[in-house]
Amino acid sequence: MLSLMVSGGLSFLFALFVTPLWIRFVKSRSLGQNIRDDAPASHLVKAGTPTMGGVVIVLAMVVGYAMGHVGTAVEFTRSGVVTVAVTLATALVGFVDDYLAIRHSRNLGLNKRGKFFGQLVIAVVFALVAVSWIHVHTTLSFTRFSLPGWPLSAWGWAIMAIFVVVGTSNAVNLTDGLDGLAAGSGTFAFGVLSIIGYWQFRHFSIYHLHSSLDLSLVATALVGACLGFLWWNAAPARIYMGDTGSLAIGTALGSLCLLMNLDLLLPVIGGLFVAETSSVILQVFSYRVFGRRLFRMAPFHHHFELKGWPEVTVIIRFWILAGLLAALGLGAFYGDFLKIAKVV
Repeated sequence: MLSLMVSGGLSFLFALFVTPLWIRFVKSRSLGQNIRDDAPASHLVKAGTPTMGGVVIVLAMVVGYAMGHVGTAVEFTRSGVVTVAVTLATALVGFVDDYLAIRHSRNLGLNKRGKFFGQLVIAVVFALVAVSWIHVHTTLSFTRFSLPGWPLSAWGWAIMAIFVVVGTSNAVNLTDGLDGLAAGSGTFAFGVLSIIGYWQFRHFSIYHLHSSLDLSLVATALVGACLGFLWWNAAPARIYMGDTGSLAIGTALGSLCLLMNLDLLLPVIGGLFVAETSSVILQVFSYRVFGRRLFRMAPFHHHFELKGWPEVTVIIRFWILAGLLAALGLGAFYGDFLKIAKVV
């Protein structure tokens, strides 16, 4: 428990105090946010706001995760190290995307193929390493590897993992459209994963996950990093995380759930991100098939803005939804624990 407190506390303090330094650095080099041409008119005033704050988030995560092992009995595990590594790798893809967008003075960095290729390579490497080096349970899981426990085979699990990592990475990226929305929503998801990881550690006889405490440290470090960054990212934001942060947060969320045997619980814990992505998919499908839009703009947080909801109202209500869905995921996990604990 002490290691978790150290990890979360130090990552929070790092993000809290380093973010304003990063803001000054970014401002001194005129690295400001560009706004989409089709964005709501209220967003035009945000042009020029410092961006690439995700750099601070991932650094805070690394500091918190590393320091959580100092002076404690918690050991570095392959799962924990790999999760941190793929998060950093995806952050690098996002950083390149952000930098090119600023350099070209438009809200377009890497082209879609370039960004997707980078995400795909990282996801493929993660899946292969997870199967061959970490030796994950290659069964379809909900709250544990044995529920429902359907065997997927190494290749089947790898394909699923690639889809999940790329999907969650893009889902958080789509959600990051309002001040503090992605950081706040991510905090709820990582908070639940931190609790679940610690519970898996305390009840090893049920979950058989040697790396559970180390993965809980990663999740806790991300809670602190997101909260510390949110202090400056809350509306009206003084800095944005950019793709550097949103792609990294999404990758971390997907890889943590996969390595913690929470495959089917991920869409519940990260339910808001799923809803945001679904709104884009439905919008595109409806327009191409029926020639009409379901929403005034997708992702659907912009739909409510265009309906006249103040931005802060949209953010807070979406935070409430994110928190409720994350709590539902935790409740499902604990409910299954109570059921299996009676049997054991």
